[in-house]
Amino acid sequence: MYLDPYYRFNDLNYRWISLDNWTYSKEFQIPFDISKWQKVHLIFESIDTVSEVLLNNVLIGKTNNMFRRYTFDITHVVKALNSIEVRFQSPVSYAAQQSRAHTLYQVPPNCPPSVQEGECHVNFIRKEQCSFSWDWGPAFPTLGIWEDVRIEAYNSCHLNYFTFSPIYDNSTQDWNLEIESSFDVVSSKPVSGQVIVEIPKLQTQQSYSVELQPGERIVKLFVKMNKTVTIETWWPHGHGNQTGYNMTVLFKLNKDLEIKKSAKIYFRTVELIQEPIKGSPGLSFYFKINGVPIFLKGSNWIPADSFQDRVTSDLLSLLSHSVVDANMNTLRVWGGGIYERDEFYELCDELGIMVWQDFMFACALYPTNRGFMSSVRTEVAYQIRRLKSHPSIIIWSGNNENEAALMMNWYNVDIEYMSTYVTDYVKLYVKNIREIVLAEDKTRPFITSSPTNGAESVAEGWLAKNPYDKHYGDVHFYDYFSDCWDWSIFPKARFVSEYGYQSWPSFSTLEKVSSKEDWSYNSRFAVHRQHHVSGNDEMLSQAQLHFKLPQHTDPLRLFKDTIYLTQVMQAQCVKTETEFYRRSRSEIVLGEGHTMGALYWQLNDIWQAPSWASLEYGGKWKMLHYFARHFFAPLLPVGFENEGVFFVYGVSDLHSDCNVTLTVNVHSWSSLEPVCRHRTQHFVMTAGEAVLLYQKPVSELLQRCGHCTPQSCVVSFYLSTDDKLSSSTNYHFLSSLKEAVGLQKAHITATISQQNDTFVFDLKTSAVAPFVWLDVGSIPGRFSDNGFLMTEKTRTLLFYPWGPTSKSELETSFQVTSLTDIY
Repeated sequence: MYLDPYYRFNDLNYRWISLDNWTYSKEFQIPFDISKWQKVHLIFESIDTVSEVLLNNVLIGKTNNMFRRYTFDITHVVKALNSIEVRFQSPVSYAAQQSRAHTLYQVPPNCPPSVQEGECHVNFIRKEQCSFSWDWGPAFPTLGIWEDVRIEAYNSCHLNYFTFSPIYDNSTQDWNLEIESSFDVVSSKPVSGQVIVEIPKLQTQQSYSVELQPGERIVKLFVKMNKTVTIETWWPHGHGNQTGYNMTVLFKLNKDLEIKKSAKIYFRTVELIQEPIKGSPGLSFYFKINGVPIFLKGSNWIPADSFQDRVTSDLLSLLSHSVVDANMNTLRVWGGGIYERDEFYELCDELGIMVWQDFMFACALYPTNRGFMSSVRTEVAYQIRRLKSHPSIIIWSGNNENEAALMMNWYNVDIEYMSTYVTDYVKLYVKNIREIVLAEDKTRPFITSSPTNGAESVAEGWLAKNPYDKHYGDVHFYDYFSDCWDWSIFPKARFVSEYGYQSWPSFSTLEKVSSKEDWSYNSRFAVHRQHHVSGNDEMLSQAQLHFKLPQHTDPLRLFKDTIYLTQVMQAQCVKTETEFYRRSRSEIVLGEGHTMGALYWQLNDIWQAPSWASLEYGGKWKMLHYFARHFFAPLLPVGFENEGVFFVYGVSDLHSDCNVTLTVNVHSWSSLEPVCRHRTQHFVMTAGEAVLLYQKPVSELLQRCGHCTPQSCVVSFYLSTDDKLSSSTNYHFLSSLKEAVGLQKAHITATISQQNDTFVFDLKTSAVAPFVWLDVGSIPGRFSDNGFLMTEKTRTLLFYPWGPTSKSELETSFQVTSLTDIY
């Protein structure tokens, strides 16, 4: 435990490791006769980051980019018995050297804010940008070999890479397939033969003759699909199936050389629609998949650990299943981390998670000298070829927030240098990255940045005067000072790709990396773990707007109660904001609206600390993630007030219309029986729309309900089809909960039983209870619901364990908290 780099202050105690140079060395034998092979290569799938590679004391190559594959020719150096050395330079000292060598002008920012306790000049090294620290993560500038290393020997010819793209022909309405293969032909004579492409389930088999001249050769094949077979398309989660087809490509070349590649192929189209909207200036910004407009619901993905070798297949599976379990259909792979491993994208393909893929540039300006640009070009081409066959990836984005950083002058750059930085920006993201994307991949859109004004940014020379314009593109929005229960503070934008609020992770997660003296909100540890300026204070000041702060005299109880309240605040804030974006999809108000995406910041955590995440380090669900299951539901009623009137919108992500009834209940805080109920007539919920279903002045609504006031009552509402619940029950607070009248301390008990692999929790309450939170400590798993408003005497929930556990273990660990328990 004490050796864990995440334990207490070890991110500082182990800082020396990244400041040193390190050498990896090994002796190894070649298990075959080298003399029989014309060419021998040493391949590093990825290497982190700056190194010299020596084989048998001969320098065979250098590395300086974590995001690409390195292939070194060792034909004339390799022996039967070999010694290899990889001499790593400290990434921190390398970045500083590169910055010092850039003498013509500064490339800001030089260093992260001091609260992050990070390292400087990360923009000068092609490495995971957040490894030098971020406002949610530690500085662990790792160095070493982080993916496979292998030796390949071959005669005649060798396949360097293999990639493919399904292409839809609009004019003939047919699917075709483009396959690209790169060969190294070492034979002095041409190598010829046949290529056989087979997709059995689509009854497609085609053969091609090829002749490869000596040298590096690219073979492009165009495969026409069998027109008599129906091709099923790949759909995002919640919109259809994720049908894929097995394909084999067999290269039968002369001298009995056979190279076989197997892959899964998916068919889908993606369009980014930017066109005028009636009644609004600007342009739309939304995605069509297979011709259908889709509202993107989801979050932002960061690296799952500072140390990638600790990210297991099980963890990736757990995190990605938690995405679809919360009714999300999209993840944005954020540009300050890594291009994820193949397995991540395969999971997204299988689960129907759309991926907005940033290139790895974030919150900085970057140099554009020849060496840097050459490295970036190799990186980008490599990543596109590796990833483009995944249907889950629906867009490439050049960077995270760099258009905004430059145009809003985050770094206070001298105005005389502004044109230089603009030129650098266009050179890097447009003349290089964009050109490579257009050449390598014609199947999905590219934007230069996020946020951006999209087509309008292009029209303004790739950099918009105001990249946060609500009438174009996407926006990022953060406001920790305004009241998050007031929906009018949020931007009625076309697409919101980042927004959020912080909370603390649960005590069971923190306990693993802390000691007793750390367990208070203002401890040295709590301050050290917070990397966002004034973050701990901001959480409490936001919570204090609507809740009483915990007052317990026992310090540990006070800490746990405060953690709970930060999670309540975060969940309620992101709920209010997301519901605003979802109900804005079909309307234009004062020229703004048609919101078609809500991706909150952020999905997952890199360590155990306060952050914007809804999943704690290791995957435990925070209250926000349970809320996301509801606010991202395919059919959702959204309630809000405006100028004394209570409104309910119905939001549908379904592909077909449905007949529904809205039921509105008013509950008194002091009674478990509803005070009154109103049920509307049947009406049609239009597919893919947000429509107004109900409006009534609050005073009128309460007047019909006896002695209710905004302080003494709460409203709940749901949609049903033929009396069957077809949406979650949503609720709306008519006043701040710190002003609630009649709220009693609820005594909540649970009886636990087992049903196959699932556990049943039968709850009973003595009073109406807001934000009921069930916790089983460190036992991995999730509940069917949590953090809910309990307005009935009993409620049954399920617990889905992620590993072996027992009824007695759950009973021992179980704790339940509701809002009145913290006063």
